[in-house]
Amino acid sequence: MENVLEIKNLCKKYDHFELKNVSFHLPKGMIMGFIGENGAGKTTTIKAILDIIKSYQGEIKIFGLDNRKDEKKIKADIGVVLDDMFFPEILTPHDINNTMKGIYENWDSKLFYDYLKEFSLLPNQPIKTLSKGMRKKLEIATALSHHPKLLILDEPTSGLDPVARDEVIQLFQSVLEKDDCSILLSSHITTDLEHIADYITFINHGEIVLSKTTDELLEQYGIVKCTTEEFMKIQKQDYIKYRKKKYEYEVLVSNKKDFKAKYQIAVIDKITLDDLMVLMIKGEE
Repeated sequence: MENVLEIKNLCKKYDHFELKNVSFHLPKGMIMGFIGENGAGKTTTIKAILDIIKSYQGEIKIFGLDNRKDEKKIKADIGVVLDDMFFPEILTPHDINNTMKGIYENWDSKLFYDYLKEFSLLPNQPIKTLSKGMRKKLEIATALSHHPKLLILDEPTSGLDPVARDEVIQLFQSVLEKDDCSILLSSHITTDLEHIADYITFINHGEIVLSKTTDELLEQYGIVKCTTEEFMKIQKQDYIKYRKKKYEYEVLVSNKKDFKAKYQIAVIDKITLDDLMVLMIKGEE
């Protein structure tokens, strides 16, 4: 399967934080959910992909091209929404349309105004009068209106209410199907990702903990809840992490079927991405 994004051994060191050999790939036509707690390295990784951060080690290829050597060719086909992105507040959506026409050869004014209508945004309303949620919708409309082949989204549903979030998620799925687009989507709202992401990549303390299909994670991984006596019988190689609670142990396993057959455990709970994050971050080995 062709990859639209390939990251190999990405390293970036700061005084109090470090990306350590970050590697993953995004297949064409897929959505990847990029998860991790605050400060885990999601935004730093995304800014390296976009060549906003310059001094890093490793290799990043987009559409098979080097993201530093072929920056101009690549950027025409990428749509971006960053968590700290902003437009000058004196501008209106109409001003943004006029600006973007001069930047992107394939800018689609009709599509942009269609998105404005869909999001209930007025073309001549100054950005300074928009709520945080409405500004986010404007950023999304702008990112989508030059028919990108790759969308890189950092917290794109931040500040949106549940109804608006669902609206935006449905829009991303529509774009994926209609325009043969691929999406890297960083979000703290993991329930959104469970419904739309084909892959999940989990970063913690600057390192990739796992990168797997969503189906594999949600169907094969599970949480065993057991007594101290039961936990003491479990061999270390048969679980990933565990947490000792007040009255029981919670044990993260990567293959529910094999675990159940070996230990005759009657009930193994299904896992959510929230469960996975908490156990991977807070659990013990």
